[in-house]
Amino acid sequence: MRHGKKINHLGRQAGHRKAMLANMACSLIEHKRINTTVAKAKALKQFVEPLVTKSKEDTTHNRRIVFSYLRNKYAVTELFREVAAKVGDRPGGYTRIIKLGNRLGDNADMAMIELVDFNELYNATKKEAKKTTRRSRTAKKATAPAAEAPATEAPAVDTEENKEATE
Repeated sequence: MRHGKKINHLGRQAGHRKAMLANMACSLIEHKRINTTVAKAKALKQFVEPLVTKSKEDTTHNRRIVFSYLRNKYAVTELFREVAAKVGDRPGGYTRIIKLGNRLGDNADMAMIELVDFNELYNATKKEAKKTTRRSRTAKKATAPAAEAPATEAPAVDTEENKEATE
């Protein structure tokens, strides 16, 4: 029976598991995305999300609590400065796990875990799509007559008809 066994031990003793999760969390905060196994990514998500929530309120107490988990002052500084500024209005769900397939060596399920607000591909297309549609409507009206006028005056590419006409 597995009653009350909520934590995935990841085949490690408690000290090793805490150190591994702290190192992975520091790497995630520094690089904004890392590749790992699915089980470690899920464990890391449970480890990091409360820390990001703590970082939204920048107090000495919260910094000390986060430092006790991460044990890296550079990661704590970056978490409270950059990450907290981007996720300030988000109520939760700061990380995203994307499954990548199986690792060649041992066929382990691999995943990429990333901070949601730092992914330029997902965030940029949504925001720019709205801006470009608004710009294109006004830009087409303003540039359409100007763009057509030079196109009619410019000579066409050298074709057989143009060569015969010049001769």
